[in-house]
Amino acid sequence: MVTAPTAPTGAPALSDPLFTVTEAPAFTGGHLARLAAGTLAAVRVPGFLDPATCRAVTGALDRLHTAPYDPGRVPTPVLRFGPALNDHRLPGGVLDADRYWAEADAARAEWNRAGIRPDPVAIALARLGAAWGAAVAPATVDGRATFGGTLREINAGLLTHYDDINREFPGGLFDQRVIAQLAFNLYVSVADGGATTVWRHRWEPADERHRDAYGYGPGAVEGHQRVELPPHVGDGLLFDPAHFHAVAPNRGPGRRVAFAFFLGLTTCGRLVVWS
Repeated sequence: MVTAPTAPTGAPALSDPLFTVTEAPAFTGGHLARLAAGTLAAVRVPGFLDPATCRAVTGALDRLHTAPYDPGRVPTPVLRFGPALNDHRLPGGVLDADRYWAEADAARAEWNRAGIRPDPVAIALARLGAAWGAAVAPATVDGRATFGGTLREINAGLLTHYDDINREFPGGLFDQRVIAQLAFNLYVSVADGGATTVWRHRWEPADERHRDAYGYGPGAVEGHQRVELPPHVGDGLLFDPAHFHAVAPNRGPGRRVAFAFFLGLTTCGRLVVWS
């Protein structure tokens, strides 16, 4: 099923007919290729994980140590498990390697000790690799595998922002050369609200006028076409995170919990993963 995009408020009824959301029973290589080529807004697979598995995974999450982001950087409270490369970026686009690798090693060890089964990250990577026709491998830095598969509990929303490894680390970071980046989310618990909105807009210098903490104010996306993606338990979601995107707050009680990672398409046609 294809979901029509939402036209910008007050704008003419013109929209990119390719900026749409596709729902499918499984991800395919065609979906990944179209997202990388910019001819889809997002792909959602309802029931990517069945409800019983989601309940089992959610019930086991108390075996993981979660911590909030620095409120000086991320003003809305977000709990997370596992390090993200962008959180370890020094001025000039350089990785704070000592701190990152220490946290990555600790997170892997804790994940193994927790023994969460079924393993939602392993399931997702196996299915995405099967769809592409080749196994997904970790992105590496000087031969060392990065961490992939963070857990985030986002109940109060996220500011409008974008993710682009090639802008975050413009001098290059990975041993692999990434030419397209996709974001994957797998929801194991949801509440009323918490929709992800993706705009048909990529960063441009004028957006810095709207800078707000790690993200951007509403003016950066005003007038741009968008799609809205409410979460459902068990959904798998893929989209291009170089498009500006945001998460709405929950509207009631409950937990919005998702596993997340990035997929990179390399110049060799392989898929690599990191968080």
